[in-house]
Amino acid sequence: MRDLVVTQNITVDGVIDASEGWFTVGDDAVDDADIVAELMTHTAACDAVLFGRITFEQMRGYWPEQTDDKTGITDDLNEMTKYVVSGSLGDPGWRNSIVLRGLDEVRALKEQPGRDIVSTGSITLAHALIAADLVDEYRLFVYPVVVGHGARLFVDGTAVPALRLVESKQFRSDVVLLRYRTTPTEGSRGR
Repeated sequence: MRDLVVTQNITVDGVIDASEGWFTVGDDAVDDADIVAELMTHTAACDAVLFGRITFEQMRGYWPEQTDDKTGITDDLNEMTKYVVSGSLGDPGWRNSIVLRGLDEVRALKEQPGRDIVSTGSITLAHALIAADLVDEYRLFVYPVVVGHGARLFVDGTAVPALRLVESKQFRSDVVLLRYRTTPTEGSRGR
């Protein structure tokens, strides 16, 4: 059984909506080489990424066009299997991409042999995965910023199994990675 890992960039106050400009990885003014190295380690442990339709279309419109990416992200994304959860998308239009029609197909994907499946961004999908108890691990890159408003990872009324901290790591930029594993509950649907 494969683990489904939700990776999010998040503020201290729990906001994952980066429209306020607080997310800085890739900004030439910030030395984020240690974060990029960590992300590449995570990438080596997975063989699939999972997106919602909007994030998938944003990624598809950006990464395949990059020709001078020195991080290796472009090559990894172009070669890795990409799954997009969408009820309306037809041809995904990006090599190695597969459309899933709902969470039952995500659940079935977890049952197949393979390495981690990582979902990043995709706020609506993240909320659905959490509500359906499909998440095995959270990798939260916590930025030293308080925004005060915006979409949050954990919405009111959503039950989340107990979390167990398995790693914490501080980076030069004062971003902190917190890795939490979920503790399976009786009747857990995602495990």
